[in-house]
Amino acid sequence: MTESDLTRLATLYYVDGCTQDQLSKEFGISRATVGRLLRRAQEEGIVEIRVRPHSLVSADLERQLTERFHIKRALIAVDHKDADRQRELLAGLVASELERILVDGSIVAVGMGRNVSSVSEHALSATRRECHFVSAIGGSYRGGEAMNADHIARRLAARFGGKSESLYAPALVGDPQLRKALLDNDTVRHTLDKARRADIALIGVGDVSVDSNMARMGWFSAQEISDARRAGTVGDMMGYDFIDIHGQPAATPMQGRVIGLSREDLLRIPNVIAVAAESSKVTAILGALRTGAIDTLATTTANAAAVLQLDDVMGTTR
Repeated sequence: MTESDLTRLATLYYVDGCTQDQLSKEFGISRATVGRLLRRAQEEGIVEIRVRPHSLVSADLERQLTERFHIKRALIAVDHKDADRQRELLAGLVASELERILVDGSIVAVGMGRNVSSVSEHALSATRRECHFVSAIGGSYRGGEAMNADHIARRLAARFGGKSESLYAPALVGDPQLRKALLDNDTVRHTLDKARRADIALIGVGDVSVDSNMARMGWFSAQEISDARRAGTVGDMMGYDFIDIHGQPAATPMQGRVIGLSREDLLRIPNVIAVAAESSKVTAILGALRTGAIDTLATTTANAAAVLQLDDVMGTTR
């Protein structure tokens, strides 16, 4: 069976509601073969099944989050015990949101991390657009494609249409003078200025732990992370713009070493979409929401409920 035949079969089943018996007669194959072909359509990405929470549950959580933290939208994924599958489920919702809001001429500032990378991997669009996906943070040779905004931006452009632009700088530097020189570089400044003019920013929310990406890649030592936690650091936005539980800049020496957009830059972007699937990021999500920089939060049902409960316990500060 050709790819076009497989697409037609999947469309008849999932969109038009044909039964497997009807498809068996239509294509002259056994019912068992129809079942195998439908599974193949899922495996090859022709069909993507996305499960959402019950509308009453998601609507209530979305209402509470938008009212409590004054955000525009909340995207809530069902909970899954497998971390990778959880990330995929949430990425599908964010990809659908991008499909809904992207138009010709849209500029998207692209962050890094596993959640943001997963969005680019699960994006499916039948409509080609002339968008511009701009790397909003530098790159790293450690961590693979998920830790490089450049790779993610290229994939998003391939999925939705348009162009991508790389930020020719490292993500992190230890020397303040080198950082200043890179930020003053014409090429780096040009790309970051374009990212600052974005209509949408797609970013991750990171936690601060010895198991976090930043620790595993050796960007910060275990001692630095431990000291940051003791000083009240709960997470980061965009890539190591560290925050405390109140959404204020964290008092840690790890601050100010990134080449990329800052929280102040994010505050000027009309729609900042923050994605966080992991259950370890509840305090980081709360801190990020309290910065006022987040416009759309994408997370899980359990995380959303936990963030609201933690905010209740602490007392709302907004």
